[in-house]
Amino acid sequence: MFYNLFIFIFYYVLILFSIIGYGFFFLRLCKLDTRLENFGYIGIFGIFVLIIYSYLSNLFIAHTEIHNVLIILLGTFLFISSARKFNFEYKNQIFFIFVVFFVLFCGLFQFKNHDDFSYYHFPYTYYLTQQSLHFGIGQFNHGFRTPSSIFYLNSLFYLPLAKFYLFNFSSIFILGFTNIILLKKIHHFFSFTKIKKRQISLINYLSLLSFIFINIFFYRISEYGTDRAAMILIFLLIIEIFNFHVIKKFKSSDLLYIYVLGAIIISLKTFYIMYLIFFVPLFILTLKEKKSYFRTVHFLLYNKYFLLLLLLLFFVLVTSFINTGCIIYPLSLTCFDNLSWGFPSAKVQQMSAWYELWSKGGAAPNFRVEDPAEYIKGFNWLSNWTNIYFFNKMSDFILGLFFLISIVLFLFKESFFNTKLNKIKIGTYIIYLIIFILGLEWFYNRPSLRYGGYHILPLLFFIPISIKLASSDISIKKYTKIVLILICITTFTFIGRNINRVVKEVQVYDYKPLKKTFYFIDESHFRIQKQMDKKIKKLNDCTVIVNKCDSSIKIIMGKIIFIN
Repeated sequence: MFYNLFIFIFYYVLILFSIIGYGFFFLRLCKLDTRLENFGYIGIFGIFVLIIYSYLSNLFIAHTEIHNVLIILLGTFLFISSARKFNFEYKNQIFFIFVVFFVLFCGLFQFKNHDDFSYYHFPYTYYLTQQSLHFGIGQFNHGFRTPSSIFYLNSLFYLPLAKFYLFNFSSIFILGFTNIILLKKIHHFFSFTKIKKRQISLINYLSLLSFIFINIFFYRISEYGTDRAAMILIFLLIIEIFNFHVIKKFKSSDLLYIYVLGAIIISLKTFYIMYLIFFVPLFILTLKEKKSYFRTVHFLLYNKYFLLLLLLLFFVLVTSFINTGCIIYPLSLTCFDNLSWGFPSAKVQQMSAWYELWSKGGAAPNFRVEDPAEYIKGFNWLSNWTNIYFFNKMSDFILGLFFLISIVLFLFKESFFNTKLNKIKIGTYIIYLIIFILGLEWFYNRPSLRYGGYHILPLLFFIPISIKLASSDISIKKYTKIVLILICITTFTFIGRNINRVVKEVQVYDYKPLKKTFYFIDESHFRIQKQMDKKIKKLNDCTVIVNKCDSSIKIIMGKIIFIN
């Protein structure tokens, strides 16, 4: 009766073990102490290892059920081999991980995914499970031109019995491990270590605000796609950059979290490559400590952790090139016009303009402005965008954000309103300035929340608030009491909103979460794979029957190339 639910839970736990196992493997590979201060990063490192492997392996093989079973079991074996060395503190950490993922489990019950899931998220992920890498697949679908590492990670969860019904698991694991990291940063209580004296810092408050925001605003796992998973990690990246700012004596291992997070973020959404601008504050802060340009450059770039960032970035750019003929799509200046599978730079430029038009409210499925080129110039779009987007989605988001901030400030009112602001370090100004510049770039070029607003706008408010709160002399006891209240409110809100969502899906779609746990899939999800298979069949027939040849496909050095 509950067969699907049992499969769902079984793989949820097994994959969780496997990811942690690969995280321990990563630590040993980098020759780092496995007694990691923040246990949540073991999960992030495990995800990083699986993403790297997924990109590499798909160059040669498909991620079939048998292949994936071996990968998941290997990770589980790595976890078990590490678990034998666990002490009491480790066991507490593992128990804490299970508590967090138990709470998040309700978010996985879903019948209907977002529109992009059937459009290209599912088709691309399914393609990875059926075939190894092909050249020129960007012609099948616009979304195939901008693939995400989350598709590659999800493709490893194509497993027996569950098949393709676990393609949303990556999002819940990214959210879960991020929550564990943030909770540890919010309060030492979640680290299971005794600390007699502790100064409440900007890091604590910024982690608290980020935790509340992420779990309340991003409660619908089905809507994560490639955007929100990246945004969740961007909150974490900014926190780690601030944490780097307060370190008095830098070590190369201090860069590990920043580089790994930066690499995953860019792999999730390639246009976040612009966030490499955060090398500027890293350089300035390091130069201040190292007192030498040469030692600063050597510290930041000549270490194994920077090579990890470059390695994943290499796979991302190579995949983009193989799919579209462009190193970064839709940046036309990175495209090669003479490739048989590639897109002409002029056409790529048109697509870039289309993305900008859509984000500025100039186009919709059943609407398009008369003169798109003129519309997107300067601020010609502002009036129309305000009417159709700001006084709808944007205003609701801002009101919700202000309500969240109001609750936090109400509980911390004495610390916030009756405290004199401490002197702010120059590094804090630089980090905030870069976020502000990124905010201006976002608003001018693609003012849609999914393209950056969901994290930039909150950070522009959260950072000043955290600075002011950190200036107070609040007691640990009072801080702990308020933190526990806010965490409870956040947890119950996440669970409540998801239960309400599931109830609506039961009523509207006749969803049966306990009997038929898996989300809805129909034939349209497989349309692109069928198109590929049809072309490949013609290629195979061509060797026998000449008039069956298709000029839009060929094989070179054993690789299938779809001609554009």
